[in-house]
Amino acid sequence: MSDNVSLTRTIALVGHGGGGKTSLAEALLFNTKVVDRLGKVDEGNAALDYEPEETKRGASVSAAFGHYTHKKHNVHLVDCPGDDNFLSDAAATLRAVDGVLMVIDAIDGVKVQGEKVWQFVSANDVPAIFVVNKMDRERADFDKAVAMIPDMLGIKGVKLMLPIGAADSFKGVVDLLANKAYLFETDGSGKMTAADIPADLADDAAAARETLIEDIAEADDSLMERYLEGEELKAEELAAALAKGVRERLFAVVACCSALKNIAVQPVMDLINQLLPSPVERGAVKGVNPKNGAEESREPSPEAPFSGLVFKTIADPYAGRLTVLRVFSGRLTAEMQPLNPNKDAKERFGQMYLMTGKNQKPVAEALPGDIIAIPKLKETATGDTLCDDKAPIKFQEIKPLPAVISYAIEAKEKGDEEKVFAGINKLLEEDPTLRLERDPATGEAILSGMGSVHIETTLERLRRKFGVEVKLNKPKVPYRETLRGSTRVQGRYKKQTGGRGQFGDTWLVIEPAGEGEGFVFLDEIVGGAIPRNYIPAVEKGIAEAMAQGVYAGYPMVDVKVHLVDGSFHPVDSSEMAFKVAGSMGFKKGVPLCKPTIMEPIMLLTVTVPEDSMGDVMGDISGRRGRVLGMEAKGSLQVIKAHVPMSEVLTYQPELTQMTGGRGAFTMEMDHYEEAPGDVQAKLVEAYQKAREEGN
Repeated sequence: MSDNVSLTRTIALVGHGGGGKTSLAEALLFNTKVVDRLGKVDEGNAALDYEPEETKRGASVSAAFGHYTHKKHNVHLVDCPGDDNFLSDAAATLRAVDGVLMVIDAIDGVKVQGEKVWQFVSANDVPAIFVVNKMDRERADFDKAVAMIPDMLGIKGVKLMLPIGAADSFKGVVDLLANKAYLFETDGSGKMTAADIPADLADDAAAARETLIEDIAEADDSLMERYLEGEELKAEELAAALAKGVRERLFAVVACCSALKNIAVQPVMDLINQLLPSPVERGAVKGVNPKNGAEESREPSPEAPFSGLVFKTIADPYAGRLTVLRVFSGRLTAEMQPLNPNKDAKERFGQMYLMTGKNQKPVAEALPGDIIAIPKLKETATGDTLCDDKAPIKFQEIKPLPAVISYAIEAKEKGDEEKVFAGINKLLEEDPTLRLERDPATGEAILSGMGSVHIETTLERLRRKFGVEVKLNKPKVPYRETLRGSTRVQGRYKKQTGGRGQFGDTWLVIEPAGEGEGFVFLDEIVGGAIPRNYIPAVEKGIAEAMAQGVYAGYPMVDVKVHLVDGSFHPVDSSEMAFKVAGSMGFKKGVPLCKPTIMEPIMLLTVTVPEDSMGDVMGDISGRRGRVLGMEAKGSLQVIKAHVPMSEVLTYQPELTQMTGGRGAFTMEMDHYEEAPGDVQAKLVEAYQKAREEGN
């Protein structure tokens, strides 16, 4: 690899699922002879979709890496999944690249997932080239796809090309800037021939070229002035202003191709070199000094101190862990022992690789812009920084996207529990959006992820890599019990079995506490009615009864108990007796205090096309939800609502069905509310039935 960092391009291919990102990446690698055949996703032979789960689904489930050289430029590419279930890889990758190819389907245009990905692109301020792919397909419509860009994504799409033909007749493009046509073989070879612009496109091309020059001139005030005065602008001036407009995100240029047939991919390769920035043009990367928190920056120069960001981890049961790193500054060699400031630890390693799919090529050093994989680092995880220990810097960590679906899990085979959780913990290193938690309220192990397909794929990987299987159950809803009234009640425990007996006597006042106060216990004993050393036992007995629930078997919250009186026996009283007395009194008093059940309410944010809005809002109402408001976002509608958790445990597949896959949502716990009477009655009945069966 060259030391000339200005010839390096580090790019991500992003867009909605099924838009053809992997096919385009395969064509880029084939045209530069990195791979010797044009891999096809549908045939399961794509170099970048190599995991069995990807071959089975015909879709990417994880970011894949490649690199190629084209016209002296070194290009590192990351092919990102576009499915909602796996968008976290795209979000993390966009912290590590300098430019994107945003791939749009020529038939469907911009979809909801594409809009989500674009939000990540914008948040990271990454320059983009739009590529309208699948121009060879029936119903391909270049103009319609381009027209959707400003409406859906809020950025101007500037056409650099016009397609020659469409569907079966798509055979090339008109390059509007060069004012030339390029025709391609249809055998997948990518062979290109320059030609005159077809006569039937001449007028359209002339008008589109005029619009393009106007758009370009807007990126440079002096050019705009000269253009308005009627002066002809030189080709090199237009090229420079075009690159400036892209890099400053004043607009995004639009190309078109058929990746599957390798038609018009070569011009896209040239645009990557010409328009997307090198690390040098992207400039210094900011971080903080881990010792004092002061802001620091690193220039993208091989001579600067080494620094880089880990944005992906690949777990393999045989090869161990591969840590994928983007180098921001300096040189990294295998002899170095970089510092991980997140863990305050130095790392040792003996080798590093460039990756193309699952193939690894050893490299001696890595420079700014390079994406490399390092095996078997002990401490380092996704989101961590690696840097020169003599010039420490820490970059902002990568935050995983919030999970949208959860399942309770248990090992299919008894005795496999340890293997299951060890395997899942390995997969958590690879995929930070997965979460495994023990619900303290229900005791269940809860696996959360980005969607049902995400969870399903995780379990397939668990079976393949670690040889264990898991059962999925719908998680229990963490209902809570509380009180609406108060009472004064005696809890008395007396047991005589010959010899020393057990005796404890308590009088309790039970009432509601303030919201969020939990359990408040007040010792109001006077005159030694109960000795001091027994009072903590009373509190403990009540606390244990609250944790188990009294009304419907759910933990009880926001309860205040006053211990006001009682009596003891000098011989038979004990801590155990007073613990039981406190628990008995509490359980006896709760039914007299208007017990009620609180249910968790989620804040649901749903993004849907306008034509699905009525169905989605009706469905939310049917789930006992309350719509809080709506707002338009381009051609989409964003609905916010409060909905009981019990009603949205399986919302993701149901929303997909309702919206034909065009809807998306996020959900977070918001607050607790009193459950309606019919819901409470069912919960109490189920609890009593379970107790009877248990007895």
